[in-house]
Amino acid sequence: MSNKNLQPKDFELETSTVWSFRHRGKWATHSSKFRGNWAPQVVRNILLRYSEEGDYIIDPMVGSGTTLIEAKLTGRNSLGVDINHEAIEITKKALEFDGTNSVKCKVKLGDARKLDFLEDESVDLITLHPPYANMVEYSHKEIDEDLSSIEDIEEFYSEMGVVAKELHRILKPNKYCAVLMGDTRKNKHYIPLAFNVMQEFLKVGFVIKENVIKHQWNTKTHGFWAKRSKKYNFLLILHENLFIFRKLGKNESAEKIKYSKYHSS
Repeated sequence: MSNKNLQPKDFELETSTVWSFRHRGKWATHSSKFRGNWAPQVVRNILLRYSEEGDYIIDPMVGSGTTLIEAKLTGRNSLGVDINHEAIEITKKALEFDGTNSVKCKVKLGDARKLDFLEDESVDLITLHPPYANMVEYSHKEIDEDLSSIEDIEEFYSEMGVVAKELHRILKPNKYCAVLMGDTRKNKHYIPLAFNVMQEFLKVGFVIKENVIKHQWNTKTHGFWAKRSKKYNFLLILHENLFIFRKLGKNESAEKIKYSKYHSS
């Protein structure tokens, strides 16, 4: 692969809380073949705004490796963890290109709820794109611990709370954790997955720096549901929430933040 294909053309850092990328980035080894992976434009914005070159980035649900590809291209050291061996192999393959800098990119089979191989407060930035409950079952129930296999929504929230607690433990004070979550619909009613997961992160001590609304384009089932929207009287879900959480600094109190009354104890 030539160097001219490694970086995006005309990339600009987003400056508002609404992000819309009509065409998914296809530079380097990025691919849309892995269902549910996030656009590299999203990850690049997170890395450039909330970390520095040489920082240590972790994606504990690495999927097809979008975060690690972008970390390699932007000079960040990174670790990708996933409970699915297939995702690990896909990510390893995606990292087989010559980067423009000497950074370390590692991939490890593991569970985002059990990162005991990482020390407390050892990570500079966390990026996370969890499954949207069981909307897409990535391991087809072949991996018992796979969060996308959980059918009970309250259990899913509870397990995401375990993830949040572990991520809070490994993140350095005053550093950031970015979480992209979408919502779903059940029995003709809206299920706010994103905001319920947000609450799990607030419970363990995170505070919110930003909430970005990401416009979804070219969703796989858009045409199917668009034809039924009027007939069954519902609106298509065409957005996701990107929460930028911050871990409080040493001796910093959440009480100084005006919205702290929403912070669950």
